Amino acid sequence: MIRELAPAKVNLFLHVGDKRPDGYHELESLVVFASAGDELTFEEADALSLHVEGPFAAGLAEEPDNLVLRAARQFAAFAQIEPKVRITLTKNLPIASGVGGGSSDAGATLRGLSRLWPGKLTLPQLWNIGHDLGSDVPVSVLPGCWWMTGRGERFASVPEIGTLDALLVNAGTAVPTASVYAKLKERSGTGRMTKPQRFATIGQLSEYLHRARNDLEAPARTLCPAIDEELAALNRTNPLLARMSGSGATCFALYPDAASAGMAAETTSREHPGWWIAPTKLNFGRKWEFQ
Repeated sequence: MIRELAPAKVNLFLHVGDKRPDGYHELESLVVFASAGDELTFEEADALSLHVEGPFAAGLAEEPDNLVLRAARQFAAFAQIEPKVRITLTKNLPIASGVGGGSSDAGATLRGLSRLWPGKLTLPQLWNIGHDLGSDVPVSVLPGCWWMTGRGERFASVPEIGTLDALLVNAGTAVPTASVYAKLKERSGTGRMTKPQRFATIGQLSEYLHRARNDLEAPARTLCPAIDEELAALNRTNPLLARMSGSGATCFALYPDAASAGMAAETTSREHPGWWIAPTKLNFGRKWEFQ
């Protein structure tokens, strides 16, 4: 049995620029992945099947042909094999929450099948499949720390920024990405941050991130007032930075150490017992190494 983590994707900042002729916006983002995520297993079988379980499984109950199955079918089509695999997805991340759960699941599927059937596809082929599946999938094929541009299809590695102690929170409200973009006012440029170099301290990284923003935060807050509550709760824990990730509604906060993140999680859990709250590590470990 092959096991893969589909880590939550966190946009440390997200600048949104002009709309392109293809209807997508130009983006600029610093992307990291978390130690929290969905889990997938892969076993050879007589036919392709997907079983979904976990605390957020119900959110996929009416979506029989989700990104995991599409990724498996496209992998098999590229490799010219039958997709005879049993996939189990343990859904630990909230649905439509701004942490790339579906895209990360697809990326993990491509990794898992590459391990189940080694040598069938090259890394560029996996990226090509990712492009067909969605803007966030290519960067999710190799979780790490990435400088992402274009509509999300262009990404480059950045110098190691170290492991970040963080807290992810979600009040339980899904925010469709398309609705957030529909509320976005006309843009002019992306804001143009300088691609980061090495940071000597977490304080230097925090200063860099404070010069950036998430341009989707304002429109998302008009659609989902719970985001205001999430950010207020996080800011009460004295983080280095609190911000919405992606198109929302999940928000994150960065802390100087794991103890601070743990205390923030305890405080927020007491104040909001019904929220999804996950103390986690960001940019943990190394990028997955393609075999």
